[in-house]
Amino acid sequence: MQTELTPEDKSKDEFFERLAELSEEMVAKHGKDFSMGALVLAARWIAENRVGRLKTN
Repeated sequence: MQTELTPEDKSKDEFFERLAELSEEMVAKHGKDFSMGALVLAARWIAENRVGRLKTN
């Protein structure tokens, strides 16, 4: 039995597809270490509620 995805599930799937494409592009251009570091840093910013805040010097 297959159930239809909710709009929220469809949206999440689209973000995962975009994230996968971006990850593959980063690995191809800069390697695994950079790519993993960038994604971990992004997760840290999300956890610290720093997403969307611009830092100026």
